Parts: sequence; C-alpha cells; structure tokens
Amino acid sequence: MKFADFYDLVPKIKNLPLPGQESHYKMAPLTRMETLDTINIEDKNPRRAGVVSLFYPDDALKTRLLLILRKTYNGVHSNQVGFPGGKVELSDKNIEETALRETWEEVGVSPNKIELIKRMSEIYIPPSNFLVQPFVGISTEKLEFTLQEDEVEEIIEVSFSDFMNDKALFEENLTTSYAKNINVPAFKLNNYTVWGATAMMLNEVKEMFKKLI
Repeated sequence: MKFADFYDLVPKIKNLPLPGQESHYKMAPLTRMETLDTINIEDKNPRRAGVVSLFYPDDALKTRLLLILRKTYNGVHSNQVGFPGGKVELSDKNIEETALRETWEEVGVSPNKIELIKRMSEIYIPPSNFLVQPFVGISTEKLEFTLQEDEVEEIIEVSFSDFMNDKALFEENLTTSYAKNINVPAFKLNNYTVWGATAMMLNEVKEMFKKLI
C-alpha cells in the first residue's frame, strides 16, 4: 500500500473500536490461553511496558512496519522478534512516553518523528510478568535506524501488504521457556517466525486494518 493511502486511513483508525482480547487469542498458544483464563493479573503485580507498532514510508513510498530481532541473552524473550519498546522508568510521565523513549533508545527514532495514533488493548505476558501497552504509531518520513547494540540484533522492515496477507499465518512446533514441543500460531514475516505476545498484538492491529481496507 502506498503510504499516502495508508495515511488517509489515520482519522478512521483513531475512531475504530478495538478488536480486543478475541483477536489476541487467535494467535495465542493453547498453554498461554489456559494461563490467562485462570490468573488474576493484578495479583501478579506485573511490571509495565510500552511498545510501538510503527508504520512509515520506504524509499518507494510504500508502507512498512517496523519489527526488531532481539539479541540472544539469558532471558525468556531471547532471540525473539518483537516491537521496539520496553519497561517503564521512574522518569517517564506516562506509558506513551515510555513507548517513545524506548523506541528511541532501541532503534534511534526520535519521539518527535512519531505520532501515536491509537492505544491498543493491553496484554499480559506470564513468562516475564509484564503488562504491555501497545500503540500504533506513524512516521511520515523515511527513517534511518541506529541499533542499541546490546539489545537489538537486527531491524526487520515488513511491507504492509505482506503483513496483511493471510498467507503469512501458519503454525510451528516450538520449544519455549515454559513448554516443550508445542504448536503455536504465528506470522511468517521476512522469513522470521513471529509468535507469542508479539503475534497476539500484531493480530489485533491486522484485524483493525481489515475493517478499513
């Protein structure tokens, strides 16, 4: 999709109701759904985080979606594909500032280049005990990225048409931090398997756009 056409959708996006938890569950591993249905999130005193689903024009003025591949480290989200963003710091005024600050730190995109146009549905991630607030953001200019080398392995620039194509949906057998040999629904984007909380959040974004195009 041409970015000019995508940008014309922004006023409509702002007024759309959220697809919500139902869209998350379509991309949730069975064990994740069972966990979310049986716990009281407030009792877990989760850490808070903000992330951005960022859309922007490429050199050909086509719409791109930004994802990142995280570094391999000793943690539950090691070497996984995700959104730029991260945990709340005491200096953050609100969760929007968290999402923008962390995006700047991780990929080098200044907050003044991003407009957050939609607050999506929160999602709880049991393995890391994070309650994540996703946002849809846009930048109207071609972006240059600077990776935070200790956290980000690679920038993944996904075309909007590939993201919206239902052929990108599949199932893969994975061993995770909390289960072995489980089938998980996932996106295949730029040859990367995108699953778990990121896939759940992506699916809500996708279902929202499907109402408009």
